[in-house]
Amino acid sequence: MVVNVTNIKVASDGIWEGDNPLNCAFPLLIVQVILVLFSSRFLAFLLRPLRQPKVVAEILGGILLGPSALGRNKEFVELFFPKWSTPILESVASIGLLFFLFLVGLELDLTALGHTGKKAFAIALAGICLPFALGAAISLFLRTAVEKDHGSAGYWQFLLFIGVALSITAFPVLARILAELKLLTTSVGQTALAAAAFNDIAAWILLALAVALPGSHDHQKHVSPLISIWVLLSGVTFVIFMFFLIQPAMRWTIRYYDGTMHEACICLTLAGVLISGFITDLIGLHSIFGAFVFGLIIPKRGSFSDRLVERIEDFVSGLLLPLYFASSGLKTDVNKIRGADAWGILALVISTACAGKIIGTFLMAMMCTIPARESLTLGFLMNTKGLVELVVLNIGREKKVLNEEMFAILVVMALVTTFMTTPSVVAIYKPMNYGGLDSTASGGKGNLRILACVRSPRDVPCIIKLVESFGTSNGSVKLYVMHLMELIDRPSSISMVQRTRKNGVPFINKLCKERSRDEIEDAFSTYEQVRDEKQKIKIRHLKSVSALGTMHEDVCNVAEHKKVWMIVLPYMVTGWRVVKQRVIENANCSVAVLNHQEAGESSISSGEGPKRVGVVFIGGHNDRKALEIGSRMAQNPKIIVTLLRFSDNTMASPYCEKEIDEGAVEEFKKQCEGLVVEHEEIAVEGSLAKIAKAMGRKEYELVIIGNRQVLTSYYEMGRVEVSTLVIHGCSENDRAKTIVGDNV
Repeated sequence: MVVNVTNIKVASDGIWEGDNPLNCAFPLLIVQVILVLFSSRFLAFLLRPLRQPKVVAEILGGILLGPSALGRNKEFVELFFPKWSTPILESVASIGLLFFLFLVGLELDLTALGHTGKKAFAIALAGICLPFALGAAISLFLRTAVEKDHGSAGYWQFLLFIGVALSITAFPVLARILAELKLLTTSVGQTALAAAAFNDIAAWILLALAVALPGSHDHQKHVSPLISIWVLLSGVTFVIFMFFLIQPAMRWTIRYYDGTMHEACICLTLAGVLISGFITDLIGLHSIFGAFVFGLIIPKRGSFSDRLVERIEDFVSGLLLPLYFASSGLKTDVNKIRGADAWGILALVISTACAGKIIGTFLMAMMCTIPARESLTLGFLMNTKGLVELVVLNIGREKKVLNEEMFAILVVMALVTTFMTTPSVVAIYKPMNYGGLDSTASGGKGNLRILACVRSPRDVPCIIKLVESFGTSNGSVKLYVMHLMELIDRPSSISMVQRTRKNGVPFINKLCKERSRDEIEDAFSTYEQVRDEKQKIKIRHLKSVSALGTMHEDVCNVAEHKKVWMIVLPYMVTGWRVVKQRVIENANCSVAVLNHQEAGESSISSGEGPKRVGVVFIGGHNDRKALEIGSRMAQNPKIIVTLLRFSDNTMASPYCEKEIDEGAVEEFKKQCEGLVVEHEEIAVEGSLAKIAKAMGRKEYELVIIGNRQVLTSYYEMGRVEVSTLVIHGCSENDRAKTIVGDNV
């Protein structure tokens, strides 16, 4: 059906009046967005087992809708992607790209980047120079393919575009891959991210230079070189203006509103993105440069930048940005790569890109005394491409520096190099997460190791309350506090990546001396200042940034390598419960979980009087583990442990290991000789609920109970107002699981 382009309506009158909504701009845009989102999400689901970053699925989704696949059907194109709709789709996609590049700039901290060290800078420089030089070398050969369509494309501009396309490393995509492979907290991950950040800045400078150079234009075949100089000078002036005038103004504005998300701050920031983009477009640079620079000047200290990202990123990266990948895919026709010459060029481009990045990075890393395997891993990681690569290629196509065939070849190159990163790194590098093994055993009384996982400051009081129970004057407690942070498919995860730590040693933030600690560290720091000096508790902080499905690996790895005696987890809301379940299933030590939602609101135990702890013993492996925990707490002079031995003949059979049980009780009494320990024999016949009620009548700070489903459920339902420690045991390898509930 032929549509009059000069008379396109925004909205349709509806099917009842015989109007086709797909012939109107806005209904068609809605359908296009739905198609793009469905295709990209479906491909992301298919590629998830291969641990590929989302950008691969988004690029493939765009290609799938384009002339390479579904777009070969003319009816499909005329129905869903007619030519008259292209400017509308690309305009909306450009808005998404503009704000996404603002987010990327917002998450790059130049202050931290300036202190990352000579090693990362040298690796980044080598990872840019060698592929750029190789790209310049093959550009002499590649330009012949472009000259068939665009004979007036400037050689220097073409050289710059090819060099930049081959030397780019996608910082956001690299962060996602490192998170998937559990390399964020390794030395390889730290070095790769710092080098990629340097690479990103250098790529933007080179791209600005390439855009400023004269190229082929329909209305202007010969452009004076003076214009390029004026464009570059205007760009430098713009950057200076932004950093020396606009940045102080933004600092003052944020301080004036006390860092809150005031409407004026949000409106000013969003308007600043659009105005900056317009100015750089006006002076001859692409509008994305202005948005990127404006993101760089936003103050990074405080919570304003983080909260700003949370406000806008879902809409930008979840809805608008996939449209940019779709518009790129609609321009990519893989069918243009036909014949031996074209496939030979594709192989040459891919091999040159890989060789330049991998060899350049590998050699420089070896010169920096990095082991060979880690150096090779760095080379593959730095070979990651992504959104910025597509931006470069699209600008080159708009400037008519790249024809359709070369554009398709370079898009395929970006896909191949990114796709090969994950399997290559997995095959080469198998790190020991969170450092080597600690030589000190944790099983002895002299040094007790506990790994406490927290999600928010509300989890801190109950953890301290529990750990204090093990603090004695005869031995020390080493507490590893791991801050659990969910890594999600959104750009703000990069900010989390930059705040990760390796074994308590800050990653990027350690380089900023004025860095302020987070609230969790402050809470534990306050506790260290007010706690009793006789309690020898050493606290060390770690952070885990992972997807929920794999976060248990971080927890279990730390527990294994630090040889901790017990893991403490916070209360897990819906979605996070998979972390709790998998830690319980995979940990080789005791696991403690705060089971009540309001547990974090409990205050730390205070007061001069001793605290009472009840240890319930009926029989079985779980209860024997409860005795072990109780005997440790009995070493604390401020705690009175009461052994509550219940006898019930109706329950003897399932948990009957009488000889072992009697031996465990005698061992408990022997270890507690000279300590304040009470012993009660309680006969309760009937259900486990009656036992729970019997315990509830006692005034205990904490009750330690062997796991029994009925009894555990009774406590978790809030029917007994005492803190509980429920033991989940597994006889094989003498492994135990524990669940902690506070005030349940």
